[in-house]
Amino acid sequence: MTAGQVHESTEFEKVLDAVRVPQPVGPPRKRPDAAAGDKAYAVEHAREWLKRRRIEDVIPTKSNQEPREDFDREKYRRRNVVERLVGWIKESRRVATRYEKLAVSYLAMLKLAMIRRYFRVLADTA
Repeated sequence: MTAGQVHESTEFEKVLDAVRVPQPVGPPRKRPDAAAGDKAYAVEHAREWLKRRRIEDVIPTKSNQEPREDFDREKYRRRNVVERLVGWIKESRRVATRYEKLAVSYLAMLKLAMIRRYFRVLADTA
């Protein structure tokens, strides 16, 4: 959780350090196979951080950067699932406008919005 005006790319390393990939047996893995991000993450420190940890970088280059031959467009296209998730969470006005001053309160509203959405999807499939 960051202040509303802080870009999420400043928390890139912290977020990826918090990743836990469930496994069928044993403890969860702490590293994903790949990390996708938009052009805001096309900075050298992010790419180097991923490379040091042997995580595939699925981040497109900016227009002022040299295009990468190894860029996996198919993996990048799958990001839309997350983008749609964020889009429907923002349908909850209280989450989108971030009325809460405390991060813990905002996180609670975010969780409520997700629960509300979950039950709406259940009702639509019944």
